[in-house]
Amino acid sequence: MTEKRWGTLITLIAGIAWGLSGVSGQYLIGRGMSVQLITSMRLMVSGLVLLGLCAVTARRNLLALLKNGRALLTVCFFALFGLALNQLAYLQAIAYTNAATATVLQYLCPILVLAYTCLKDRQRPTGVEVISIVLAIVGTFFIATHGQLTELAITPLGLAWGLFSALTYALYIILPAQVIDQYGSLSVIGLGMLMGGLMVTLGLQTWQEPLQLDSGSMFGLVGIVGVGTIFAYTVFLKGVTMVGPVNASLLASIEPVASIIFAVWLVNEVFTSMDLVGMICILLAVLLISLKDFLITEKSIG
Repeated sequence: MTEKRWGTLITLIAGIAWGLSGVSGQYLIGRGMSVQLITSMRLMVSGLVLLGLCAVTARRNLLALLKNGRALLTVCFFALFGLALNQLAYLQAIAYTNAATATVLQYLCPILVLAYTCLKDRQRPTGVEVISIVLAIVGTFFIATHGQLTELAITPLGLAWGLFSALTYALYIILPAQVIDQYGSLSVIGLGMLMGGLMVTLGLQTWQEPLQLDSGSMFGLVGIVGVGTIFAYTVFLKGVTMVGPVNASLLASIEPVASIIFAVWLVNEVFTSMDLVGMICILLAVLLISLKDFLITEKSIG
């Protein structure tokens, strides 16, 4: 197998593993574990493991980051607004809807990043971008209302948390961009996760939350922390080095599709035809934007 094909395969595996994390979160919430405790454990454990990996593979980047006060301040903002709030919002959206719906709503993020970029650069969106925006709005409408103008098909809190998770996911992409370019993603994400975990743990006093560790909850924690965060992120990083960041982002967008499949398979979730139409619209919007970026990159390389 060539390096590019191997990179394609492992990046797809990373996206599928991310899809499992949301369903694992839904499973844990269903067993009575609080959103705050899941968020705290996910960020703390993943941050420690990723920092340990960084200390072995990219020690210079980590030490340089720790010595730069301004960069550390940026990582703190990223930890709070791009990691802690995003994970809390995403899991709250799952609690009020389900893993697949929350994941698809979170994938409205590229539309928000597109809007931010257009405003920042004072550029009008292209025709493809306009189509993507319209598809995203239509998809959200179908998920939220099932086509009925007079009532919501999901709870208002579920919709609000889902949209807020998309906003914080956009911040997750925008806030650390410069420090990642300078110090590498592993050091920035690892440190950000640890900081975010500490913020959630201390701010929400999650040690007071009941924790029942049995075989079921351990299975769920392995899914969301081990497979859906540590494994997925490290494999995705390897895929990025083999196929490039644009290709990797495009391939990793299999996550919401995987989340839908896992939700049906593992937790017996049932979706209506209107749910599926809305999800397809949002996925098409994300795919169009990703393909546009891919084609631009390929053209510039060529």
